[in-house]
Amino acid sequence: MFRTFRGGHSGGWRVTSMSSVTGEPLPFVPALSVTDSEAVSLPIVPSRNAWRLVGVASYLRYTERAEKEQLTAVQAELGRPEATSAALIPIRKSQAWWDLAPEERRKVFEEKSHHIASSLRFLPAIARQLYHSRDLGEPFDFLTWFEYTPADAALFEELVAILRQTEEWTYVEREIDVRLVREVLSA
Repeated sequence: MFRTFRGGHSGGWRVTSMSSVTGEPLPFVPALSVTDSEAVSLPIVPSRNAWRLVGVASYLRYTERAEKEQLTAVQAELGRPEATSAALIPIRKSQAWWDLAPEERRKVFEEKSHHIASSLRFLPAIARQLYHSRDLGEPFDFLTWFEYTPADAALFEELVAILRQTEEWTYVEREIDVRLVREVLSA
């Protein structure tokens, strides 16, 4: 299943801020739409969207069985009604990251950076999903999507700060931080 994030003038999420953490920014947009589809389709007519990012949820690449079981036991599902805050953080890693063998990437990811171990304490307050984009020819390697309640905003800031201080993040050459709130339809 492909997930498409379209930045434009309409969508179910209102953009509250956009910043380039490192690398070239994306054009600012007031709204984001998020859709799922079986295939990626190109628009036939020009789009009013400023940008479109596509990814696919895949297997957990650097996660061992015990870690996967721990994550599954405590993670929340996306789409919880109370989780009206979100973040889309597209990331592109350097060629140096991709030149590492998979077991070397795993070592940086967990043994040195403690990505999973550090993140576990933020679950289930913060629901998350990683979408892979590198093999789709997209401008980012990963699209990270997080949902949380407004009361957990400080907790999310703490999680992001921890992850950005790791050795793994020294391989990030482009990262955009898009913060959002869910648009509430009035009756």
